[in-house]
Formats: sequence, C-alpha cells, structure tokens
Amino acid sequence: MLPELLDLNTFRDALTSAPGPDQSARQGATDRNDQLTKPPGALGRLEELAIWYAGWRGEAQPQVQSPQVIVFAGNHGVTAQGVSAFPPEVTVQMVMNFEHGGAAINQLAQAAGAKMDVHALDLDRPTADFTKAPALSEQDLLAALRTGWNAVDTGADLLVVGEMGIGNTTPAAAIACALFGGAASDWTGRGTGVDDDGLVNKTRVVAEGVALHGQTDDGLEILRCLGGREIAAMAGAIAAARVLRIPVILDGFICSAAAACLSRMSATALDHTIAGHQSAESAHAALLGQLGKEPLLSLGLRLGEGSGGALAINILKSAVACHSGMATFAEAGVTDG
Repeated sequence: MLPELLDLNTFRDALTSAPGPDQSARQGATDRNDQLTKPPGALGRLEELAIWYAGWRGEAQPQVQSPQVIVFAGNHGVTAQGVSAFPPEVTVQMVMNFEHGGAAINQLAQAAGAKMDVHALDLDRPTADFTKAPALSEQDLLAALRTGWNAVDTGADLLVVGEMGIGNTTPAAAIACALFGGAASDWTGRGTGVDDDGLVNKTRVVAEGVALHGQTDDGLEILRCLGGREIAAMAGAIAAARVLRIPVILDGFICSAAAACLSRMSATALDHTIAGHQSAESAHAALLGQLGKEPLLSLGLRLGEGSGGALAINILKSAVACHSGMATFAEAGVTDG
C-alpha cells in the first residue's frame, strides 16, 4: 500500500524506508536458472534481468502481464531564454496527440502490451526561469510528486515513465551538473536540435542555473530549484514503484535526471530500476555511468516520451518468458552435462 503523500517529509521517509527485493524469490530464481536447459550463462544479460525481476516481484517463476507506461507533460519558464528549437505550444499539441493515440509512444506501448496513461501538469503555468528563481515552490514540487505518486497503477507489474516538455533537456542538464559536478558543457546537449549558437546559449543557461541553485547536496531541493513538474512527477512515480516493489525501466536523459535526484536521497532508491536505453543526447551515457546503469539498447533515440523504455519492455518480457517457460533438465529429460 502507498501512504498518502501529505508533505515532502512523507516522501523522503517512504523512499528511504522502502522494502528491498524478496531474497527468497531471488534465490529461487537463481536456482531455477541453474537448472534450465541451456549452458550456464548462455542467455547472457537475459538471465540477470529475469532474476532481478523475480526478486522485485517476489516470485521465483514470474510473468510480466500488466506493464504500465505513464507520460507526464510540463512547461518550463526557462524556454524564454531560447534554449529549444521548438516553441512551448508544442507541449500542449503533443499531449493532444498522445491522448488521440498518434505519437510514437502510443505505438510502442501498444506493441509491448502496456497500458498507457497521460498526465499534463499545469501546462498554462510554466515553471519559473531557474536562472532567476527556483523553478518550483515547495507546494508545486509536492503537487507534482503527488501526481506521479498517485499515477502508478498498484496492479502493474512493470513501469515505464516518460515525459513531454519543450526545453526540458535544459533542466535535466542542470540537475545532472548540480548533482555530479563538472562543467555545464559536460552535461548540455542539443536536445531537439539547437544549432551551435543555440548550444552555447543553452550551456550558459545551465551554468547560470547551477551557479544560483547548485550549492546543496539535497536531491529533492535540486529537483525543486532546477527541475520541472513533469520531471518531479517522474521522480514521484519511480519512488512509488519502489515502495510497491514494481520494477521500472528508465527512459532517456530526462527520466534519468529525475531518477538521479532520488539516488541522492537514498543509496538504494534505484535498485528496482534498469536502463532501457542510452539515448543520443550527448550526456546520457555519463549520467547512466553515474547511476551505475548499463543500458539494454543503444539505437540513437532522442525522442523522449518514454519511447526507449517502452521499447525495452519486450526485452524484459522475453527474459522472463525464457526463465519461467523453459523446461529444466529434469523436466525435459535432458542430461545435464
């Protein structure tokens, strides 16, 4: 059961006290894997994925039957600084596209057999420009976290969270820079395709934001000052899944930045997550390295929306199907060499 998210301390406490994987189920899955009709390790990472999934679902022989994809949308005041190749109006237009089933993520979710939900967060009220003020008030941060927290279907057995928000690679870069250090240029990429001058401008904006708000080691405060509503909502959903022991496939750079805020709050906050893919956004590989996550895919994707995470659902499904559906040597009457 999820506790009601009354305040930010409730969120912190729920995340830091969340239960770990079921070690008995994990051991049972490990034992089963050792008996399946294949040479040891022959299925590579698929074996690791199945055992990981079994531990979090509490079943030695699990199935993936009810995956959920959630797309959160938000608008950013920092776009006034010219950091995106597209205008903020596109966020609203794309939300309508999601709702009518016309976006890439709709097709990928359907192909993966996943339920898809869309949550638009105060699109008529962009966050503050973080070069001048904190992006969110504490009240707005809590509201966004709560949206994500409550959006998770407690009956889901796998979760992917994605986002839509013109300009949101800028707050993601600022979050990564504030959390892990380095120069703003180390974390700032072209996003939707800004030109060279645009990249210089965007890097300046990230540097100014981090200089103003980056003197804290508190992941939640960095999320509040440099993030956005959809980024906070993703963090809320990932945290809720942690409490519910629902495994999560992380999407791209922006989703990883949201997750990174949680990792700063608790060393075990992301144990229930895997990286679906490494995106074409230049700093995503470095961010995954900081999180200790090896991506399942690297296909040059840079769309967002949860697309890379949704695409990876079928890989995890295949891993679990092999693990739970294959015969053991004894069941198949095959000699275990």
